[in-house]
Amino acid sequence: MGLLKDLSQKYRSLSIVGMAKNAGKTTALNFLIEEAMDEGITLGVTSTGRDGETQDLVTGTEKPRVYLDRGSLVTVPSQLYELADAGLEILERTKYSTAIGELLICRVEDAGYVQVAGPVIAAETRRLCQDMFRYGVDLVLIDGAIDRKSVANPETSDAIILSTGAVLSRSLRNVVEETAHVVELYQLAEFKEDQKISDFLKEDDFEHITVFNGEGEARVLDLITGLGASGEINDAIKEDTKYIFIPGAMTNSVVSGISVNNLKQVEFILKDPTKIFISNIDWGRLRKKGLRIKVMKNIEIAAITVNPWSPKGYSFDSDLLISAMKEVLTDIPVIDVRR
Repeated sequence: MGLLKDLSQKYRSLSIVGMAKNAGKTTALNFLIEEAMDEGITLGVTSTGRDGETQDLVTGTEKPRVYLDRGSLVTVPSQLYELADAGLEILERTKYSTAIGELLICRVEDAGYVQVAGPVIAAETRRLCQDMFRYGVDLVLIDGAIDRKSVANPETSDAIILSTGAVLSRSLRNVVEETAHVVELYQLAEFKEDQKISDFLKEDDFEHITVFNGEGEARVLDLITGLGASGEINDAIKEDTKYIFIPGAMTNSVVSGISVNNLKQVEFILKDPTKIFISNIDWGRLRKKGLRIKVMKNIEIAAITVNPWSPKGYSFDSDLLISAMKEVLTDIPVIDVRR
């Protein structure tokens, strides 16, 4: 059984997330599209932004094009509709808009290349997937064309495929460690210790930093961000404080001014792992000091794809890279899609 066939039995929507540009994300997308053709899986394809152009609009490097078979569904902005090599039938003019026109849901009538685009807001992408399911697709693939943090948002899709590779570092060990760090963050445990707190946060969708005691009683701080406010957060930690909810980004500056004793006393709650912006080295240092974080919803990683080639001219042996990844990431399929 192929990778996509297996995944399509577990998930209805998958986001393809690149750890960096040239990590092989679009190559992975094309691999899955080809496998869908072979397996008879009807795909819907969309993007968080724009993809499928022949050249990266930021770096100027050549990019793999997106080729879709007859019967697939794809989202295309009105201004790119005429640029498609594929023959497209417009099924719906959606209410979602992009910088290059209203978004169209199209069925591919004649196979060919397409420039794919879609909404950049996670909630809109989720609703768009539901729109495509109404037209009979088996699985929606979401190409992460903007930022890996926002694309990985658990509200976007059921799970992600994480693309990584040599572009991250000339050191194979560093590539593996950086990938493992992201996987660790995305798979952080979900907060389930106190249903009263969970219900409070879900119901009110708080946008302020909030501290909770052991009884689940909330005290809302006059802070909407923890950035540069670690001193105020430290002062807000009392003897009975047990949890601190941070609605926005979690960085070094959020905890740098919190005493070690206070840091060990509390557990931080975040909406999801995409809010964490802490490097691998700093993460290890803070964990040793006692930092504990849980999330309201974590991110399921369905598979990892590796690209052993870097556009800077160096590469790794594919077998060695895959083997090193599997030693650390034992529960996740790891593949080089070019092989």
